[in-house]
Amino acid sequence: MPQIKGPAIFLAQFMGDEAPYNTLPAITAWAKSLGYVGVQLPSWDGRAMDLQKAAESTTYCDALKGQANGLAFTELSSHLQGQLVAVHPAYDELFDAFAAPEVRGNPKARTEWAVEQMKLVIRASRNLGLDVVPTFSGALLWPTVYPWPQRPAGLVEEGFKELARRWKPILDFADEYGVDLAFEIHPGEDLHDGATFERFREATGNHPRANILYDPSHFILQCLDYVGYIDTYGEFIKAFHVKDAEFRPSVRAGVYGGYLDWKERPGRFRSLGDGQVDFKQVFTRLTAAGYDSWAVLEWECCYKDAAQGAAEGAPFIASMLIETPKKAFDDFAGAGTDTARNRRVLGLD
Repeated sequence: MPQIKGPAIFLAQFMGDEAPYNTLPAITAWAKSLGYVGVQLPSWDGRAMDLQKAAESTTYCDALKGQANGLAFTELSSHLQGQLVAVHPAYDELFDAFAAPEVRGNPKARTEWAVEQMKLVIRASRNLGLDVVPTFSGALLWPTVYPWPQRPAGLVEEGFKELARRWKPILDFADEYGVDLAFEIHPGEDLHDGATFERFREATGNHPRANILYDPSHFILQCLDYVGYIDTYGEFIKAFHVKDAEFRPSVRAGVYGGYLDWKERPGRFRSLGDGQVDFKQVFTRLTAAGYDSWAVLEWECCYKDAAQGAAEGAPFIASMLIETPKKAFDDFAGAGTDTARNRRVLGLD
């Protein structure tokens, strides 16, 4: 069995304008001091990287690696760009903040910009020697996620047909560069569970580059079987965010959250070890499924400070990594292959 790599950390929630979070050399030195051996870069954050240069120049990419204090780049995240590939008009103004200023207020131009951004991330990933791009699918159907008012016949099918139409050229482009897209299964996205992932795969003609970023915290908040999900969809899992969560329903609110803030919602993201995810099972089932890429901390918690969460995250992930066996535990009781003996044991001779 292959072995999961780590611990690594997603830098998006930690980048800032003050040291040591404001430059790649400084933030990777900080991450290394905490015990991380890899970092996932937010491709949209100029403090971490220049995406255009990375897409155009292997020399720039080599220099970028040289600024990482010996840490590996695990992936380039493209969540914000992927989100903008498909936006329902209800969210136009809210999501405009993710886009370049020149395309805000123009949904068509914003979508075209997002598609080109995704292609830049794919090219940059290839130049850095990476073969997976984590992303979001975006959402055209999310406002109709609850079946009231009744959805018109064919609406869901048309939504996924259009989602696939937008993503198919990007998936084909990724295929040309030997890169997988790992869609994070996430509420607010049209790909938010197993059924919707299957719909998308079918709509894209089961495109081989359409895969999954697995984050169990989003399954806790949806009351999904996050362990069984690995057994069912393990072959598609190409990236892994290690994030904890808890779901504690009350008489006031449940899955939908009652418009409460994060501290009051029944479903909350938590720092590693503070929530309800059974990470021993998660790491075990991912290992059994053959996942051999990175375990990347994504820190989000409404109670604990980011610095503490990051400091606790590296040893937590390290404690979950499984050194896969070099031999079977019962080899001592075995014997060499002997066909004649095996037939006697079976009562055949």
